[in-house]
Amino acid sequence: MACFFRRKIAAKLAETLQHSEDAFIPALTAVPVFKKQPTADFKLSLGTLRINGILPSSGDIQLQTENLAAQLKPDSVVEDISAGDASINFKINRSLLAEKLLEPFGKGEHYEFGLNSKLFDSLKRGTTLVEFSSPNIAKRFHAGHLRSTIIGNFIANLKQSLGNNVIRMNYLGDWGMQFGLLGAGFNKFGCMEKLKRNSLQHLFEVYVQANKEAEHSEDLKQAAKDFFRQLEQHESQAVSLWQQFRDITVKEYKHMYKRLGIHFDVYSGESFHQDQAQEVVRELQSQGLLKTSEKGTGVIDLSPNGDMSNICTLLRSDGTTLYITRDIAAAISRKEEYCFDEMIYVTDTSQENHFNQLFQILLKMGNSWAGRCRHVSFGLVQGMRTRTGKVVFLEDVLDEAQARMLHNMNQSPTTKELENPEDTAEKVAISALIVQDFKGPLQSGYKFDWARTLQAQGDTGVFLQYTHARLCSLMRRNEGVETATFNPSCLCEQTSRTILQHLLRYDEVLYKSHQDLEPKHLVNFLLKLCHLVAAAHRELPVKGSPPDVAQARLRLFSGARLVLAGGMRILGITPVQKM
Repeated sequence: MACFFRRKIAAKLAETLQHSEDAFIPALTAVPVFKKQPTADFKLSLGTLRINGILPSSGDIQLQTENLAAQLKPDSVVEDISAGDASINFKINRSLLAEKLLEPFGKGEHYEFGLNSKLFDSLKRGTTLVEFSSPNIAKRFHAGHLRSTIIGNFIANLKQSLGNNVIRMNYLGDWGMQFGLLGAGFNKFGCMEKLKRNSLQHLFEVYVQANKEAEHSEDLKQAAKDFFRQLEQHESQAVSLWQQFRDITVKEYKHMYKRLGIHFDVYSGESFHQDQAQEVVRELQSQGLLKTSEKGTGVIDLSPNGDMSNICTLLRSDGTTLYITRDIAAAISRKEEYCFDEMIYVTDTSQENHFNQLFQILLKMGNSWAGRCRHVSFGLVQGMRTRTGKVVFLEDVLDEAQARMLHNMNQSPTTKELENPEDTAEKVAISALIVQDFKGPLQSGYKFDWARTLQAQGDTGVFLQYTHARLCSLMRRNEGVETATFNPSCLCEQTSRTILQHLLRYDEVLYKSHQDLEPKHLVNFLLKLCHLVAAAHRELPVKGSPPDVAQARLRLFSGARLVLAGGMRILGITPVQKM
């Protein structure tokens, strides 16, 4: 394990500089590997030691580096120590590196690999509530909600892997004036038979028709207002129709989530907090925070100087609540019900101001826990279109991704005979969509390209799945070899050393992912691992090698496969065994 070596190096530094070992752990990092190029295993940043007051911040940093490197002596664990550019490089004993890193894979402890690192000791673990996906009901699942869905799932998986109790919440858009329009529209244009046959498509058509007519019909506009007011007043006929819309939608959405391999612990929604929103209004009034504007709306002043230069509207002039009013009520309700230690909202960048206002209002109301609420925002995807070029619904995207992937697999001469090729094609296609989305910074939007996303070569989800399937095939062909005694000294080639050095970085990658909640660190780590494994397949044959060499290489490949599979699952990808 990387933490074993960090601790050994930290102990050496602690003895020399008379500080605790823990002071040096954050300053030690595993060195990124370069193919075919030998490198040190760990690097100590002298700049970090100066910032933390362990070394004097004045004077020549390079001279400090060389002096400290000269004081540190190699031993049975660290076989070479050298001064670099404001850093000290440490090279681990080759045989011991292989032994310690691959030890968990021989003991059945691989599920803990990288996750029980000392790097995570400083993390505060507790209950994390992640709100993600959150589509609007009574509409087909639009592909635009895919990013929130897969990003939120990644965050939930990561938090859970690192020991947090995670609550996955889908906060449906199931309230508001648009349902007044949909209810009024359905009363005029809807058909119960069509609703039973093709539920969401019919509701979509009704909404489009009602929206178009409302542009020139004051009667329909008034009917929409009346319907929403009936909902807020719990009139049975309006609530019954709305409940039917909601139940139909959740059933359809659960089918989509199952295809993506995603689940939720709670299906909530704005509707759950309509009454609580009025309680929020009363609380704001009692605290003197709610003001009445010239237009008769209820507003709160968020300007730093209290001059009303920055206000947020919480009530319409007719007394009905808005989205943010219900969000305030929802946040307070969740804190009371789940006692979360942190709450994370996952939406696109257009809602950044909304969440800034939400957190400010909660703090103004005296809720100090709002400081532990966080908004993870992301940019938009452009160009996600099916062959027909129509409005893109997620079901159509998944169907097309599966069909294209199945075609590519059928054309490939290396494709194995599969029990369920359609299921494998879907899993591989979904992994391709996820990796394409996660390769860059979340806040950056990107232009979607089918050909680039689904190609087998290059840095794609298909490449991840192909590598995992190939490693599984290698394990199947060599069943029984693992019974031999593992001899780490057999992994002396630079190719195997490079993989071992890369595995050293896994806990750091997870730590960095936890810090900024960006999946790109893990994606790029796994893609690099796949490239290194591809080289090892060519240069480190198992078949035909002496038994101890074959066993050592198989242990290396097994370790790489298990780390790859574990990382893929954190990303929300289901690894396939054959393709």
